[in-house]
Amino acid sequence: MLVNTKAIVLSAIKYGDTSLIAKIFTQTDGVRSYLLKGVLSSKRGKLKSAYFQPLVQLEIQAFHKNKGTLKSIREAKVSYHYQSIHANVAKNALAFFLAEMLSNSIGEEEPNEVLFSFIEHALQWLDTHDEMANFHLYFLLTLTKYLGFYPDTQNREFPYFDLLEGEFIKSPSLNPNLSGENIFYFNSLLGTDFDGLAAVKMKKSTRQDLLKNLVHYFELHLQGFRKPKSLAVLNEVFG
Repeated sequence: MLVNTKAIVLSAIKYGDTSLIAKIFTQTDGVRSYLLKGVLSSKRGKLKSAYFQPLVQLEIQAFHKNKGTLKSIREAKVSYHYQSIHANVAKNALAFFLAEMLSNSIGEEEPNEVLFSFIEHALQWLDTHDEMANFHLYFLLTLTKYLGFYPDTQNREFPYFDLLEGEFIKSPSLNPNLSGENIFYFNSLLGTDFDGLAAVKMKKSTRQDLLKNLVHYFELHLQGFRKPKSLAVLNEVFG
């Protein structure tokens, strides 16, 4: 079946000398994997390897056959041209990290148009704004809403947050908890939006600690989730 859909690239790995296998989140069919034959050697083909960098937003025409097999892309074009995400070192590191988080979090072949729309618009916001220090924290926190484990925001005045139960608590539990500075900024992020992120001021060490806890939150709630390798690179760039 030939499908026309918007798509966001999550990853691409080299296959043989001239091909790529790309994992792509499509608007119509969820996450699909495509074999892009000869894309690394072709100068005149309709598919360019530059299209398959992390988080590039595309419009594709693809063949979606039976489930579980590698698909093929007939045509692709960039649907939104980034001005800064791949040109700015910090934003590029952020893109690699978020692509890896998304790749490890979104289930295969489950259409989710609201999630697609959130990611699409969030990336366009990042592309057009310079204040991005807290972007990934807020992005990940909001992402949990679409993945089914958004924090229970009742009792936000309580001094601890139980990462396993996903709720605020009065006294520490035996599960991993957030407390102190972490819970203060966690709460600040819960009560804001992308445009309000610049007002949330925190030290780099606090930001890194909160990010580590957020990644752990994903580990606790998503079966088979793997901690992203790009986390260390991100911490270096932002450190």
